[in-house]
Amino acid sequence: MDTKELERIHVGIPKMCKDLAAGKVSRREFLRTTTLLGLSAPVAYALVGEITGEEMIPQARAQEDPQRGGTLRISMPVMEITDPSTVDWSQKGNLLRMVIEPLVQLGADNIARPWLAESWEASDDLTQWTFRLRQNATWNNGDAFTADDVVATFTRWLDPATGSSNFGRFNALQNDAGDGIREDGVVKVDDHTVQFNLRTADLGLPELMTDYPALITHRDFAGDFPAAPIGTGPFVMTDYAVGQRASFARRPEGEYWNDGFWVDGVEVIDHGDDTNATLSALRSGQVDLIYEMQIGQVPAVQEVEELVLYETITAQTGVARMHVTEPPFDNLLVRQAIQACIDHDLLLELAYEGLGVPGEDHHVAPVHPEYAEIPRLAQDYDRARALLAEAGYPDGLDITIDCVAAPTWEPNTCQVIAQMVRPAGINLTVNIMPGGTYWDRWTVAPFGFTSWTHRPLGVTVLNLAYRSGVPWNETGYANPEFDMLLDQANGTYDVDERRQLMDQLETMLRDDAIIVQPYWRAIHTASRNNLRGFELQPAREFHLQNVWLAEA
Repeated sequence: MDTKELERIHVGIPKMCKDLAAGKVSRREFLRTTTLLGLSAPVAYALVGEITGEEMIPQARAQEDPQRGGTLRISMPVMEITDPSTVDWSQKGNLLRMVIEPLVQLGADNIARPWLAESWEASDDLTQWTFRLRQNATWNNGDAFTADDVVATFTRWLDPATGSSNFGRFNALQNDAGDGIREDGVVKVDDHTVQFNLRTADLGLPELMTDYPALITHRDFAGDFPAAPIGTGPFVMTDYAVGQRASFARRPEGEYWNDGFWVDGVEVIDHGDDTNATLSALRSGQVDLIYEMQIGQVPAVQEVEELVLYETITAQTGVARMHVTEPPFDNLLVRQAIQACIDHDLLLELAYEGLGVPGEDHHVAPVHPEYAEIPRLAQDYDRARALLAEAGYPDGLDITIDCVAAPTWEPNTCQVIAQMVRPAGINLTVNIMPGGTYWDRWTVAPFGFTSWTHRPLGVTVLNLAYRSGVPWNETGYANPEFDMLLDQANGTYDVDERRQLMDQLETMLRDDAIIVQPYWRAIHTASRNNLRGFELQPAREFHLQNVWLAEA
């Protein structure tokens, strides 16, 4: 550890070292927490080896010398992007990330690393964070990247009129009235230092900055990115046609701060919702990489020598969520009756071929470091029927769930849920809709099935989806006690204490029965075998700094 890093070490890191040595925390918990507290990833990995005697290093990359050049061709939907802070799909984030960048990047190992920020440190109580910005980054219009850009970006995010999910994501930076950023929330210390002063403590602040709507825009950004695609990133946008394609060219030598980008350009091709067309394009060599593949296509990829399959277990999921202000879902007993019909193990097997982990109806995954194991609910039709009768539906209930047509795992899951609730007298109609139609109303549908991407911390998704009044709260759930406990969990870096709070939060969500959360998904994608350096990131973010094309 260098002298400067030692000087800035957080008070919680020595305790984490002792807990790791005593076996009180896992190696992954140690890595996740110490890097959030400002320890660099290489030092954190080295400490794990020194303390445990077992090396724990990231996945090794190919031992070939990278070749510069070529155009990387990717099959992925080319969706409409306007304001980066309001994007709501990882695919949109992947397009934007070619040109604009986050302060912090989340690696394939689920560890947060500096990006436009060079380092950060937190006060002992986690309410004040100091981020030191990269001094060699420039915008593609020639302007220097400075603290002014960060302050302007966060101010836009925390303006409710912007409509950004970052309003809930960075809840601790809201003022007491909840109508904007705190007066001293984001402070320019100097041209390359920014201080964040939080209303409530938050261990996960650096990881919040890794999410796809949290990309930094120019200080003069006016809200329409395609009209003025100014960024600090490795590429410039040269073509953009929604539903067709998007093209990007590497910035001239010496203009971009990171020399690790090897390809000369990237072309993104939209093959629509036809997953067979996407796979055919890969097999025929029309593209080098696909954004995602369906689980039923795994055997087809494994049979082709020229293709490479990627798989990882993630916190990606879908939730059958009930809007608690809409009848009949405003009745807790109805929601609990639906929940009592579910066999999560069987649901995973039937809807997703068993490739994942069963859910527990609280949206915190076993891969999250603060996950608390609580008793799982068993399928109980007698209880479901009794709850329905008590709720005023002794003869059963007719309801509808809305979902998108593609990807197919979503309607498949809804169909299995419909089968499972039928023995209790619940007639569930599955309303399969085009994606655009569903996503126009996803936050207000009385009963809907929504896919959620991976977030590295359990508290992150709880802040986004279940905190009172935040933009992505699609259930209408508003529980002051839940919000208070979540605030405490955000500010607790001790893993055991944090897990105790999460136990209460998970139990509260499960017992309030606002979602049926079926399973956590294993995700897959594939590439041609001449693609080097690619790693499947758990949120499907494309990080291309180490990607290059070998001769076919």
